[in-house]
Amino acid sequence: MSVQVLYATRVTASGGRDGRVMTADGGLDLTMSTPTALGGTGAPGNNPEQLFAASYAVCFLASMKFVATQGGPQVPENASVCATVGIGPHSQGGFGLDVQLDIALPGVSPADADSLVRRAHLICPYSNATRNNVPVRLIIV
Repeated sequence: MSVQVLYATRVTASGGRDGRVMTADGGLDLTMSTPTALGGTGAPGNNPEQLFAASYAVCFLASMKFVATQGGPQVPENASVCATVGIGPHSQGGFGLDVQLDIALPGVSPADADSLVRRAHLICPYSNATRNNVPVRLIIV
């Protein structure tokens, strides 16, 4: 499988979970902090799960909007995607992720919402990256 790259970004991480991440252009510069649940101090900062959740939520909403341009149901202006990303020991060793996307499509019929979400899940790059590897639950709220 190959990808025709239309855009690429470069992010450098230093210091691990208690370090820093920064994009090459300086547009993103974050202090990282390990949550207390994972043995950290809980100091101010962000963690990889937050960044992944934010990215997946944005990308999934964009994927639904793309589906709408391809003849799918329209996405209302007040649509939202709330991503919950968990991390913990994996049953096969190491660590794994668990994802739930709560998708709000106010005013969209249940059938249209289901169609939109299913089609978006097929094209979303994050859904494609996690498919058959990370459990992802899609909940229309």
